[in-house]
Amino acid sequence: MQVKGNSSLNKLIMLFVFDKMEVPLSENTLLDMCCSTNNWLAYMDCQPILNQLLDCGWIYNIGSDEEPLYSITTDGRICLSNFFINIPASTREEIAIFVKNNKDRYRRKQECVADYYMNKDGTYTVFLKIIEPTQPALELKLVVPNRQIAKDIYKKWGDKATDTYRNIYENLVD
Repeated sequence: MQVKGNSSLNKLIMLFVFDKMEVPLSENTLLDMCCSTNNWLAYMDCQPILNQLLDCGWIYNIGSDEEPLYSITTDGRICLSNFFINIPASTREEIAIFVKNNKDRYRRKQECVADYYMNKDGTYTVFLKIIEPTQPALELKLVVPNRQIAKDIYKKWGDKATDTYRNIYENLVD
């Protein structure tokens, strides 16, 4: 349920999403959750709302410049608790159910970043990363012989990152 023209309500909806997710969120994750996958906020309103919440001190940037991550502040939680009732109950329920069902998927998607590119010699480099809120926990580059292998690794990274990290850590630390 998208609310047009109500800036205060839109800010509360975004604060509610931050509160329910309980983890720092990137701008891309917010856009996907609030605008693309759901119709809680208009796409063109999302960036200005994010900036306004930052300016008010209701959220703060805890990530790097590369991919900033935002989290709700104590003042943001107080604001939300004071005006929580202004968010329609149906919207609150829709957000709560969506977050409950998708929280882990979005967290994994944010934490496990992958990309690949072609090298001059025709091979491909696959760049894999596990991002913690303040710094990368793991960065890995693999050179593979062709695009299909690069693409397969790229697609599998979100599901395999945790096990890969654990195996590398155990083999190097133990």
